Amino acid sequence: MIIDCHGHFTTIPKSLRDWRAQQTDAVKDPSKAPLLAGAHVSDDQIRDAIENGQLKLQKERGSDLTLFSPIAGLMSHHLGNERTSLEWAEISNDLVYRVTEMYPDNFAPVGMLPQSPYAPPKNSIPELRRIVEELGFVGVNLNPDPTGGYWTGTPVTDRSWYPLYEVLSELDVPAMIHVAASCNPCFHGTGAHYLNADTSVFMQVLQSDLFKDFPNLRFVIPHGGGAVPYHWGRYRGMSLEMMERPLEGLLDNVFFDTCVYHQPGVELLTKVVPADNVLFGSEMIGAVRGKDPATGQYFDDTKRYVDGIAALSDEDRYKIYEGNARRVYPRLDARLKAQGK
Repeated sequence: MIIDCHGHFTTIPKSLRDWRAQQTDAVKDPSKAPLLAGAHVSDDQIRDAIENGQLKLQKERGSDLTLFSPIAGLMSHHLGNERTSLEWAEISNDLVYRVTEMYPDNFAPVGMLPQSPYAPPKNSIPELRRIVEELGFVGVNLNPDPTGGYWTGTPVTDRSWYPLYEVLSELDVPAMIHVAASCNPCFHGTGAHYLNADTSVFMQVLQSDLFKDFPNLRFVIPHGGGAVPYHWGRYRGMSLEMMERPLEGLLDNVFFDTCVYHQPGVELLTKVVPADNVLFGSEMIGAVRGKDPATGQYFDDTKRYVDGIAALSDEDRYKIYEGNARRVYPRLDARLKAQGK
């Protein structure tokens, strides 16, 4: 089985995008707030969005199952207030749940949290419990910068995050580190802000004893880990100098995906990072949707890159495609076993 650990509902109907715009616009004038009923998406709309989008490409490109979460850019925790974020998180998570109920063999649910700038992370716990305990979600996306590119909050290793980590550990649910849209003109969303966040969170973790306090907490750092694999020697050196410990000690808790859109990049990732810590991911229909003119292939068809690594053993290829996802996401493994897989 080939499990894609990184998928978003990027093909949501335009009507829902319009509703979201109305919702955020109404923060300054609540009298203009759209009715919740206006956010409803029909089963036919879901079928059209999924079967002509994610499901079509999933079949064409040869993967079997996608960990599916709300569209990342529209999480936009910097817009509105806590109520805005909670309302949007509930709508988005419920929609993802419906997709996974309609296509249980193709998608497993991963949720967003109702984060908001300067709001205590513990305020997201009720929605976390709801989606995991009531709806069977197997993971969540965790935004390390709810301010949308200005980074005026606390690092993810600050103790204000600890109540949330206690529940993630209790539920045995991993968190993918994933920012949303950038409102800072200095940082393009997918080209800078995403990769900056991946790199920044890894460094925050390196500087901390977070995993001593939460030995079962697991972070998936997407987009190939940002700059981390390319500068692995730098981080190994800093870990030894600053923390007096080998960097490899973090690998019990930190994992990376293969959302790197060229062959040399994926090969570098798998040469530097142990196979036990690499999960197949594509984030297709996301940051880069076009074709590489040099190959005629889609940039985000990441399975082609993994398939093209001749140095990978069959055992390591299995880990990247399936084994690691089932280990890092134990609720996914249980879900698949219940389906006889």
